[in-house]
Amino acid sequence: MMNQIHFIEGPVGAGKSTYAKALAKSGGFTHIALDEWFVRLYSPDRPAGNFVPWYVARKDRLIDLILSYARTVLATHSIALELGLIQQGPRLALLRQLQEEGVPFCVHVLDAPKSVRRERVQRRNTEQGETFSMVVPDDIFEIASSMWEEPDEFEQEEFEFIFPASAKR
Repeated sequence: MMNQIHFIEGPVGAGKSTYAKALAKSGGFTHIALDEWFVRLYSPDRPAGNFVPWYVARKDRLIDLILSYARTVLATHSIALELGLIQQGPRLALLRQLQEEGVPFCVHVLDAPKSVRRERVQRRNTEQGETFSMVVPDDIFEIASSMWEEPDEFEQEEFEFIFPASAKR
């Protein structure tokens, strides 16, 4: 079987990191999470106040770096990749680019009711366990939740999507 990228996508608190770690472990391949890289590279420089424009610029550059690394890893391993592709436009652009390059991939989409996701994020903020990368305040949870765009029927016709049985669809 050919190595491929398994994109793990969904709104904040949907269980992406837990799912991605389990998928990578069961498949014997590499897990790469944008949030882990972001925290190590940029958190010390995070500005006070409205940091969304600052975050978006760095996220875009970091996605480019992670994808460059992922292309190298793909030669020997499949990858569970969490990039936070929550909006359809950027997600489509990236998937189409990879498709043109001949990079094999599929997209796993997880979701859960907003109340369940909020409780998971609050618990993760407090416990700071295995899937913790950074504290997600309530206002950022709301912003990120409102930005999530589930793949529509046209996107699903164009690319391979997997909706795990445990995820709300």
